[in-house]
Formats: sequence, structure tokens, C-alpha cells
Amino acid sequence: MKADALRGHLDSMILAVLENEPRHGYAIIEALSVRSGGELDLPTGTIYPALRRLEAAGYLDSSWSEASGRKRRTYKLSRSGRSVLAAKRQEWADFAKVVGGVLGKA
Repeated sequence: MKADALRGHLDSMILAVLENEPRHGYAIIEALSVRSGGELDLPTGTIYPALRRLEAAGYLDSSWSEASGRKRRTYKLSRSGRSVLAAKRQEWADFAKVVGGVLGKA
């Protein structure tokens, strides 16, 4: 998938994979890959700045944990993040309807 196609949607996709459970950065990358059927293989240099941005905006909460002797930051949706995700889903549905109407067969 072309990087241009993700522009403006990465934050929403990250929020979506955090909807049901907290995850650390690598698990977020794996979830995006799995949920996209392997089409998204995003580097950490793309994900971690987005996570910091979403946390600064108040959409994510994070905490440090330790697993196998390694510290890692785990992220979860905040109440505000859940509201934003719901709004982004509606925006996406509206957008997809309009584009589908234009690109669909006449």
C-alpha cells in the first residue's frame, strides 16, 4: 500500500487497534499488519511519533510495564480517544459513501 494512501488515516487506525485492549508499540504494529491482511507493514519510526502525538492530544494514556526483563510503554484509549474514534469512524463511513457513489458503476 502506498504511504500517500495512509495520510490522514494512521491516527484513526492506531486508535482502532487500541479499542479493545492496551498494547505496546510493537503489538500495535503487529495488529495493524494482521487487521490489514499484511498490507500494512509500518516501521517503528512511523508508529512511535504517532503514539506520542496521540498521547499529547489526550487520546491515549500510557504506562510503563516490564516483560522478560525489558521495560515497555503500553498504550490504551482514553475516554477522549474513544469519542474521537467514534467520530472518525463516522467521517470514514461518510467519505466512503461519497467516493463509492462517484467511483461505482453508473
